[in-house]
Amino acid sequence: MKKIIIPFTVFSLLLSSCLAATPANTPVEDRSPIQPAATAAPLESTSTQAAPLETKPAYLDSSLTPAERAEDLLSRMTLAEKIGQMTLIEKNSLPTEAVSQYFIGGVLSGGGGAPYQNTPASWAKMVDDYQKAALETPLAIPIIYGVDAVHGHNNLKDAVIFPHNIGLGATGDEDLVYRIARATAEEMIATNIRWNYSPVIAVPQDIRWGRTYEGFGEDTGLVTRLGVAYLEGLQGASLADPQSVLGTPKHFIGDGGTTWGSSKTSNYQIDQGDMLVDEAVLRELYLPPYQAAVDAGAQSIMVSFSSWNGTKMHAQRYLLTDVLKGELGFEGFLVSDWEAVDQIAPNYYTAVVTSINAGVDMNMVPVKYKKFIDTLTLAVEKGDVSEDRINDAVMRILKVKFAMGLFEHPFSDPNDVNQVGTQVHRDLAREAVAKSLVLLKNENNVLPVAKDTVTIFLAGEAADSIGTQCGGWTLAWQGGSNIKTAGTTIKDALEAIHPDGFYFNRFGKYDNANDANGNPLMADVGIVVLGEQPYAEGVGDRADLALTKKDADLINRVGERSRTVVVVLLSGRPLVISEHLDLADAWVAAWLPGTEGEGITDVLFGDLPFTGKTPFTWPLNIAQLPITKNMQLPADLCSQPLFPFGYGLSNDQYMAVEVPVCP
Repeated sequence: MKKIIIPFTVFSLLLSSCLAATPANTPVEDRSPIQPAATAAPLESTSTQAAPLETKPAYLDSSLTPAERAEDLLSRMTLAEKIGQMTLIEKNSLPTEAVSQYFIGGVLSGGGGAPYQNTPASWAKMVDDYQKAALETPLAIPIIYGVDAVHGHNNLKDAVIFPHNIGLGATGDEDLVYRIARATAEEMIATNIRWNYSPVIAVPQDIRWGRTYEGFGEDTGLVTRLGVAYLEGLQGASLADPQSVLGTPKHFIGDGGTTWGSSKTSNYQIDQGDMLVDEAVLRELYLPPYQAAVDAGAQSIMVSFSSWNGTKMHAQRYLLTDVLKGELGFEGFLVSDWEAVDQIAPNYYTAVVTSINAGVDMNMVPVKYKKFIDTLTLAVEKGDVSEDRINDAVMRILKVKFAMGLFEHPFSDPNDVNQVGTQVHRDLAREAVAKSLVLLKNENNVLPVAKDTVTIFLAGEAADSIGTQCGGWTLAWQGGSNIKTAGTTIKDALEAIHPDGFYFNRFGKYDNANDANGNPLMADVGIVVLGEQPYAEGVGDRADLALTKKDADLINRVGERSRTVVVVLLSGRPLVISEHLDLADAWVAAWLPGTEGEGITDVLFGDLPFTGKTPFTWPLNIAQLPITKNMQLPADLCSQPLFPFGYGLSNDQYMAVEVPVCP
């Protein structure tokens, strides 16, 4: 059993209450030598009568409800302490002593925000150090530490990286998604991180969007089912369980429905753009996953960078407060996206006032925290942000912290370190990869490949790249094709099951593949692995999703030396492959499978069947974009998609794909 330790500062507070009968809401300056960020008086009036003696503040009584504890704690807080709770800072911008000085409520790691030594123990120590600083404040309110663990604990080296959500969408398997979220929570807990900025429950309607792979699919029902399963997997039966992680459905709302060319962010085209739809469409397509998430116990929701009909979502009081908090009954707290509040208006004061009044409870600053604290303090003093709005925001944050048991379990448990990269988790990821594969074409009974095949050629840089398999949000914000982390590439997996007669060349050149007489070998099967270079967010916005000439040349080179050709496509969205479909006998969509490449060979060689279905409509050509199942399309073949939503062949379906000749 773990001991509950009351920090020294809290003990000092209790002692001073008993000896000096200090009023419960005495300003922090009179309770500690640490000076707050601002000298404003508390929002509540200070009583001149002594408070009753108490042996322990009510907020430290775990038998009370989170709401009761939060109400008691809120009554003791100064304005500086409250605004500190509303401040979320990226760890590279935050010295530990600033947590104490400014009463900071939250710390995060951005993409790639690992400690110098990227190990579970170093992560846990880093978070613990911030936690110790938080507990040195007079009221000893623990921080909440967050990360974007969007496909496993992907900032942590050697953690298991699961398929991105697009692959999970292809499985359509709620139980699998639940188990993956549970495993992700376990690996996060090993580093003492209890807050995950996931799942994405956007409903992407344009695959040119660089975040398409973060969505489960284009269908509202599919996203709702899998989003709830992921949230419940993270949070478990109770948030108070030390093995549970607070989920954060994101990004409210409609970030998958913005219009191409509407983004005002430099070099982006659709990410952080404008959703130009009426309210009926918003409610039909994009709102149901959030209603379901709230009903399933969501206590933290992240607001979208995007706009709705010209107004930034962080400024949408109607949607944030009236709809989400009012109509949907969301009782948790709203957190902003990275520096998104700044985008509301050129004037920072106006931006802060507008966003807080709209309903943002915690601001991911993430760097200039002193500026935010000073600005919001001034806004309260001037009356532009009411005391009630501040109290509402802080009450929401505190209730979640109490519900999570952070006051009882603020520090890491060394026994949890062995939860990272377990074989059980790797086997689960391998299962997910296998279930996510979609068989697009299978002509001449090429798949599954017979295990007694004599000669196999493998080609493609992506075939031997963990980074390409994993995609963005892997050890770095943008990921990278050359990253190093534990896992198995497709090459490693194939070579392990077929070591004899196996030849790999990333460029498809097999000059040294000769028989005993020196004659060039002809492969029975040539496997070509094509992959998008890793990307994340708006960096991945692409107008042209066609395969490159380099890709086509690679398929042709392998085809010249192979009797049959199989293409495995690693991508964060459907790519336009119609022009090149006839170059290979079989095509497999493997999405962004993560670290466990054996899941691909399990299916290619028939140990497991093809069961995946396309979670997005697959375009015939670029001119069709955007295209979804909801669109009313002309009946002619050239207006139809190459593959409809929900398409996927099984092992007993051996068929060619007829591509219409279109102008």
